[in-house]
Amino acid sequence: MQSQPGRLISLDVLRGFTMAAMIMVNYPGSEEYVFFTLRHTKWNGLSFTDNIAPVFLFVIGVSITIAYTKRLKEKVNKGEIYKKIFIRALKIYAIGMFLNLMPDFNIADARWTGTLHRIAFVFLICGFIFINTTWKQQAWITAILLTGYWLLLTLVPTPGYGEVMLEPGKNIVAWFDSKFLPGKMWQGTWDPESILSIIPSCASTLTGMLAGNLMISSKPPAEKVNYLMTAGMISSIAGFFWGLAFPVNENLWTSSFVLVTSGFGALLLGALYFLIDIKGRTKGILFGLVFGANAIAAYFLADVWALIFYRLKFGGAPLNEIAVNGMINAGFKPELASLLYALAFVVFNFVPVYILYRKKIFIKL
Repeated sequence: MQSQPGRLISLDVLRGFTMAAMIMVNYPGSEEYVFFTLRHTKWNGLSFTDNIAPVFLFVIGVSITIAYTKRLKEKVNKGEIYKKIFIRALKIYAIGMFLNLMPDFNIADARWTGTLHRIAFVFLICGFIFINTTWKQQAWITAILLTGYWLLLTLVPTPGYGEVMLEPGKNIVAWFDSKFLPGKMWQGTWDPESILSIIPSCASTLTGMLAGNLMISSKPPAEKVNYLMTAGMISSIAGFFWGLAFPVNENLWTSSFVLVTSGFGALLLGALYFLIDIKGRTKGILFGLVFGANAIAAYFLADVWALIFYRLKFGGAPLNEIAVNGMINAGFKPELASLLYALAFVVFNFVPVYILYRKKIFIKL
């Protein structure tokens, strides 16, 4: 397994497996039949699916530290770095809008938020923060963002209700979107990728930046693992107990949600770093490496392929419906049939990014 000298293979693998998981949960064989933990939690709580987006933001944070520390050491002009960060964020947002508009491209009915949109804003903000702060200042910013967001949601009454509310569509986050977010919302009157939730989303990426600072430090590898695993455990436990007062909630991206999921991100990175970069165990990581090398391209391709796999009808029904019903008639549990189809869709998306990987084509925005 060839790689660039000093490259953090475990980070690439974590990014790739996270993207593969994102595609899997986004495209079940049937929306009607999905295992509970493969759905987003309706409101308070935490499922496997809820962890995917924040772990991906955590990985982005680690990548920001590694990439831009190198550029700063090379004495690259800050103005040039700012320009590239802004342009990259703009490209990510543009791709997100393209996917939202596809296939009808009806601007009047557009949704202006989404997964890639959030990544774009968070990357832009956190990139600028990194260029101008030390890791200690980043830690303070993270604490201030999480505390400030907590106070905002628990002390400021929702206009029109006269009291603090954390219910779907009746909280300060939803109210803010109703005033300032253009276009349609994912849930009609509110959107999980809201404007205000960008604040704690940045905190998720900032925790990754702090982990990245540890990974590029001169500490011995074993010590890095100890720090990552310890920090991950403490963060997850702290988030759990904070959640007793400020519920763990992905839709609001609560501060407790950030701590729990960033803790999981640190634990995953620590485990993979130990197994892959320290112990050299690379068996079975190709799948993650391939998706990790072209993560955004894989996400884009999945949305495009979905037009064929989920919309185009064959004999009066889309392919996913035909396949899932066929497996159910063959005796499979409906939820299992839906999952198997989702996994097959992931494997199908693996093929084009594997070809890119073999040809050493890495699409960078």
